Amino acid sequence: MGEIDDAIERADREAFTKNPPKTLKGQIGYLMRQLGSARAVAAELGVTPASVNRYRRGARKHPPRHIQNRIDHAIRSRWQPRIRQRRRRQAATTTGITIETRARFGYTAPIGTTDDGRFRRLTVHLPAPYANRLFTARAQGDEQQMRTVIAEGLRDIYFQNGGTRAHDLTDVTLGDIDYIDLAF
Repeated sequence: MGEIDDAIERADREAFTKNPPKTLKGQIGYLMRQLGSARAVAAELGVTPASVNRYRRGARKHPPRHIQNRIDHAIRSRWQPRIRQRRRRQAATTTGITIETRARFGYTAPIGTTDDGRFRRLTVHLPAPYANRLFTARAQGDEQQMRTVIAEGLRDIYFQNGGTRAHDLTDVTLGDIDYIDLAF
């Protein structure tokens, strides 16, 4: 996963109305209810069904770190899907998405102006159409398209201020992301 995909995942987690199970028994129990069998949970986690049953019974309470990370990822990816869908749909249709980033921005500009890329720290609210395009690109798994959507949104909203300035500015590029955080 890329930086933008991770930022969307973090924003999804902020939408949770209830925290996922914290104990190992609770986590394995939740996965059992979601996937249906110890064999399916074992296949998801990369362990044996016997290990899953030991975790479920409480006979083994501390799995190795990499297995615990897989358990956490499996739970968080399945936790409260309807709330995530509702928040994404709302962002894509009405509220939009807020992007906070520190990245290198470059652009094509008319002769006589500087078009050298430089680091900028920006917090910009993008309207719903950009959020919709961003979620579509994420569903397709295209990290470069996600960068393009964000760069276009920042060009239109921040650099061109909704069309009131910098009319000659074209092709804004987003590169060298130091950090990026999304909220919707």
